[in-house]
Amino acid sequence: MVKRKINFFWIFISINFLILIFPFFAHAQLEPLDSPTLKTDERVLFQDIPSVYGASKYEQKIAEAPSSVTIITSEEIKKYGYRTLADTLRSVRGFYGYYDRNYSYLGVRGFGLPGDYNNRILLLIDGHRINDNVYEAPSFGTEFPLDLDLIDRIEIIRGPSSSIYGADAFFGVINVITKRGRHVKGAEVSGDAGSFYTYKERASYGNRFHNGLEILFSGSFYNSKGDQHLFYSEFDNPATHNGITERCDSDQFYSLFSNVSYEDFTLQGAYISRKKVIPTGSYGADFNDPFNRTEDARGYLDLKYEHTFENQLDVLARVSYDDYYYGGNYVYSGVGNIDRAYGKWWGGELKLSKKILEKNKFTLGGEFRDNFRQDQSNYDEFPFITYLDDKRDSRFWAIYFQDEFQIVDSLILNAGIRHDQYETFGGTTNPRIALIYNPLQETVIKLLYGKAFRPPTVYEPYYSDGGFSLKANPSLDPETIHTYELVYEQYLGRYLRGTSSLYYYVIKDLLSQKTDPADGLLVYKNVEKVEVKGIELELEGRWPDGLEGRISYTFQKTESKETDESLINSPQHLAKLNLIFPLMKNKLFLGVEEQYTSRRKTFAGNRVDQFFITNLTLFSQNLFLKNLEISGSIYNLFNKKYKDPVGGELIQDAIKQDGLTFRLKLTYSF
Repeated sequence: MVKRKINFFWIFISINFLILIFPFFAHAQLEPLDSPTLKTDERVLFQDIPSVYGASKYEQKIAEAPSSVTIITSEEIKKYGYRTLADTLRSVRGFYGYYDRNYSYLGVRGFGLPGDYNNRILLLIDGHRINDNVYEAPSFGTEFPLDLDLIDRIEIIRGPSSSIYGADAFFGVINVITKRGRHVKGAEVSGDAGSFYTYKERASYGNRFHNGLEILFSGSFYNSKGDQHLFYSEFDNPATHNGITERCDSDQFYSLFSNVSYEDFTLQGAYISRKKVIPTGSYGADFNDPFNRTEDARGYLDLKYEHTFENQLDVLARVSYDDYYYGGNYVYSGVGNIDRAYGKWWGGELKLSKKILEKNKFTLGGEFRDNFRQDQSNYDEFPFITYLDDKRDSRFWAIYFQDEFQIVDSLILNAGIRHDQYETFGGTTNPRIALIYNPLQETVIKLLYGKAFRPPTVYEPYYSDGGFSLKANPSLDPETIHTYELVYEQYLGRYLRGTSSLYYYVIKDLLSQKTDPADGLLVYKNVEKVEVKGIELELEGRWPDGLEGRISYTFQKTESKETDESLINSPQHLAKLNLIFPLMKNKLFLGVEEQYTSRRKTFAGNRVDQFFITNLTLFSQNLFLKNLEISGSIYNLFNKKYKDPVGGELIQDAIKQDGLTFRLKLTYSF
C-alpha cells in the first residue's frame, strides 16, 4: 500500500516538472503571451472566454477562480455534434456517462453510484437551480429543459461549492449560460433526423432593440420512436417474449424557453414535458409492455435584478418559482401501478459584492427557499390500492460570505463560508479556501480545500412501495465531503495550455442504496466512508487557422473504507481526445472525438468491459447558402458493443448501449 502511494505521488510530480520546465527551454523560440509582436487573434486564443461566473457568483478570470474550471462553448457543441447535455459533459476530463435506457447520468472523479439520481452535482441555468426538490436530481438527458442550440457556453466548476451554493454542490457545479437575443438577431429554425426514426425541430426568435429591450423565445419538439429490437438475456424465455423488446424504447418531449431583459431586470422562463417508454422491465414490471413509461415535467420562472452602483457595489436580487412533476407507469401482471412525485417551491436570493482598496473583494449573500409541496404517492389503478401517500413541505435559509484578497501581486487568498439552516435536520456550516499563486505570467498554481454537504432527499428516507421493491428509512443523516486539491496550469507558448490536478477527498456517512438481507428490499443507509485519490492531466490547443482540440487522461482510485473495495461504476482510467480540423477556412470543419473508459464494477459485483468510442461530425456554415448550417454526425463509428452498470431496481446487472448511430441537422437563420 505504501509503494502505491509513493508511485502515485511521483508520477504526478514528474509530469508537472516536465510541464513546468518546458517554457524555460522554449523561451528562446516562443514569445510570451503578452508579446507585442504577436498578432491580436493569436494572443487571445485562450481568452475568448476570459471569465467564469459560477465559481464565485461574480465574473472573474479563470486563472483566479478558486477551482479547476472547464469551459465548453456553443461552437464546440455544434462542431462535435452533441445531442444532449450528457453527451457534452462526457467529453470533459474526469467525467463519464452511464444510461439505463430511461435517464442519462454522469459520474465525476470516480464517483457515479447507480441509484443516486446524480444529486451530488448542482446544475444551474444562468445561476438558477435546476435540481428538483423531491429527488434533488439534475437533468442531463432529453429531460433537460433547455435546447442545446440556446447555450452560449457551459461552465464546469470542479470541487465542493457548498460555501456559496449550499446543498448538492458536492462534486461540482455546472452552470449553463444561455444565449441572448443579440446572438440570434432574428428568426432561426432547425431540424434533426437520426437513427431509430428520431426527429427534432426548433423555432427561435431573438433580438435586441434600440430602447434596450432584449428578447429570446424558442420552442422545440423531439420524437424518437425507438423502433429497434433490444435483447436482454435475463428475460430469455417464451413467457417474456424471449428477452426481446419491440417498440419499447421511444422518447418524446417538447420544450419552451424565453428570456426578456430590460435595463437591470431579466425575466427568464423554461418548461419541458417528456415521456420515455422503458424497455428494461425495471422494478419487476411486465417485460415488453409499452405502458411501462416515465413522464417528467419541469418548469420555472426567474426574475433577476442586477446593478452596479457608482461606488462599485454590485447588487443581485432574484426571486423564482419552480414546478416539478414525475410520473412512473408500471404494469404488473396486467395491473397498472402509478408512481407519482410533485414538487413546488419558491425562493429568493440577495447578493452584494464590492471591491475595497483594489486588493480586496468581498461577497455577502443570503438565500431562502420554501418547498411548499414535496409529495410522493404509489397506487394500483384497478383495483385501487394505495401503497404510499406521503405529503411534505420544508423550508431553509442560508447566509454566505466570501472574500478575495490579493496578498501580493502574484498571490491571491480566496476564502468563503456558508451556513444553511434546515427545518428537517438543523444547521450545517461549510467553508472553502484557496491559495492561487501566479509566479510567472504563464503559470498558475492553486491549492484548494473545501467542505460540502448533501442532506437526504425527500425520496431517500420516506419512499416505500408497500414492500415490493424499496422501503423507507427516516433515520438518515446528511453526508459530507472534504476535498483537497492541487491544480497546476501552464501556458506552453502561443497555442498550448497544460492543466494537471492532484485531488483527494473523503466522504463520510455516504447515503447509498443497499439490499436488506432480511427481506430483500432496497433501502437507503448511511453506511460507508469513501476515500478517493486521483490525477487529471490535460493538454489543449487553439491555432489561428481554426484547428483546436484537447487530450486528457484521468487516473482515479475509489475505495470504500467499510469493505476496502472499489466503488460500483468507478472506472480507474479515463482518456479523451477531441479535435476540430478546419477543412475550408470558416466554412467546413471535421470534429473527431475519442473516449476510453476502463472496466467498472456492477451492483452484483461483476465487471463490465473497457471500451473505446469514436464519434465524427462534419459541420459546415455558409458553405452552400448564407446563414445555413449543416452537420452530419456518426456516433460509435466502429459499432463497439459495451454496457453500463445500472442500479438495483433492474434485474439486469448492466445495460447494453447503442451501437453505430447517425444524425443529420440543418439550421437556417433569417
